Amino acid sequence: MGRGLFAGAKMAKDRQKFRWSDRRYKKRMLKSRAKHDPLAGSTQAKGIVVEKVGIEAKQPNSGIRKAVKISLIKNGNKLTAFAPGDGAINFIDEHDEVMVEGIGGRMGRSYGDIPGVRYKVIQVNGVSLDEMVRGRKEKPVR
Repeated sequence: MGRGLFAGAKMAKDRQKFRWSDRRYKKRMLKSRAKHDPLAGSTQAKGIVVEKVGIEAKQPNSGIRKAVKISLIKNGNKLTAFAPGDGAINFIDEHDEVMVEGIGGRMGRSYGDIPGVRYKVIQVNGVSLDEMVRGRKEKPVR
């Protein structure tokens, strides 16, 4: 590769070409995250609870992690969201409107010992799930 007096343009062009071999650069430029993400690039989204499910934890842990299947309002996508907190699943019923956000795993992937779950519930019918679990607020009757 020439590094001579007039090689600046070629060096810039080559650098641009080889950046595409960087996985993160490629994902960013092609906007893959927004295209394949059920939330379509946004941090939070509202959805309607379709059903409650129990998900078995991955080895070496055991236990059933409580989660809900959700149909998003904005685009109709279906996803599974974890209900964090002791007894939190009892505050969520079918046909409730819930707000979900990313669970905080590695690069948008699943978190900890819960396989295939990338989202968590943060609100139920407009009230914080955490507040309900702690007993500070009651679930509104719709």
